[in-house]
Amino acid sequence: MDALLILGGLLLILVGLVWLVMLAFGTSLLWGLGSLLPPLTLVYVLRYWRTARKAVVLSALGFIPLVVGLTLLANQDAQRLEAILSLSWLKPETQAPAELVIHLRGELNGQPFAPQQGELIDGSLSLREGQDFFARREISIRLPQPVNGAVRVDVLPQDRGSLPEVQVSWLLPEQELPEARRLTHGYTLHLDLKPLAPNKLVGDFHLVLPPQFKTTLSGKVELFSNRLRYVDGKVDARFDSRDTLAYVIEDYLKRRFTTRLVQLASLPAVTLPAAIVELEIDAQVNGQPQHLPLRLKKSQSRGWEVQGDHFSPLPAESVAIVGSRQATVGSPMPASEQAGRPLDRRLRFTLPRLQSSPSRYQNLSMRIVTERGSMAEGRFTGINPDGRIVIRRNLSGQGEASFAVRPEEIKTIELLEP
Repeated sequence: MDALLILGGLLLILVGLVWLVMLAFGTSLLWGLGSLLPPLTLVYVLRYWRTARKAVVLSALGFIPLVVGLTLLANQDAQRLEAILSLSWLKPETQAPAELVIHLRGELNGQPFAPQQGELIDGSLSLREGQDFFARREISIRLPQPVNGAVRVDVLPQDRGSLPEVQVSWLLPEQELPEARRLTHGYTLHLDLKPLAPNKLVGDFHLVLPPQFKTTLSGKVELFSNRLRYVDGKVDARFDSRDTLAYVIEDYLKRRFTTRLVQLASLPAVTLPAAIVELEIDAQVNGQPQHLPLRLKKSQSRGWEVQGDHFSPLPAESVAIVGSRQATVGSPMPASEQAGRPLDRRLRFTLPRLQSSPSRYQNLSMRIVTERGSMAEGRFTGINPDGRIVIRRNLSGQGEASFAVRPEEIKTIELLEP
């Protein structure tokens, strides 16, 4: 209603002004030309009031619905009104600088492919185009085993054995879930990636799939090796990710217990974005197990921080310690803890097992293929009251999104982590 009133008022004002100009041209050509300039328009109205008053009254009537509409808009959405009056909508949109430099030539499924996101984490390489839960187009390459440091992979169509699994997916406008195709052999792949501080891999990427897939890509890529983001060489605590929370918690524990010998266990499931997160974490501090409830909050200026954190920074490290430290997110746990871990849960994983014991698979990465051939991949967060399998996926800077699938629609479901 407020928009209609505003538009109606502006239309009446515009019609009144056009009518006024037409009356001025009817008086004389000079007055008509002069009425196109606001100061002379006012002179014409004062000089020929009897002729111009009808047009002036019509324009004046237009201010009534205009003011009423603006008042309603101010009561309902003050920020929108402020944006309209500030004319910010006239300014061209400023594109944020890209986080990654990716230059690929070629196509995916016969369409140009211009990924904005890329990562190689836990042996899984992903190049995504689009910011939504499901990418418009995506390439995923799962390496036989996780890598640390430089990556060199060469695969030819005739190769067999333990090869990377390549998956391409695309989402058409009329589809709810993307279509996906997987290959375990018969393709050409070349990866030559070198580490780039603080958390990137940079190098050559070359992929050629069989002709029926219409996918050929070649060029330079830049990939994140974890889900931390850096500003001026320091971790950006404002970025929403589990890795950011883990970094903040680990830093807090080091300062709280005045030691750098801190190893954080895997965090519980977290829903992001959020303003406050409450967690119960397990960690090894100086070789001693610690179980702590923590409350983290996020501020616009400083980002994530542990509530009640008033501990001072640790003293500067010596050169020897700096050279030997390997305090990265996701570092392996001690052998004593690894020995106590359960067996690989992928061995006997089935949909009925997931439905009967969902807590056992909480926050693990899964891949679902529906009866219609669509594919969804993300981390399992639980089963909702309707009995649907709920998974979530990180959106690279825009938080996380969730997707629910009915069990009867599932053709295959795979657990991708032990």
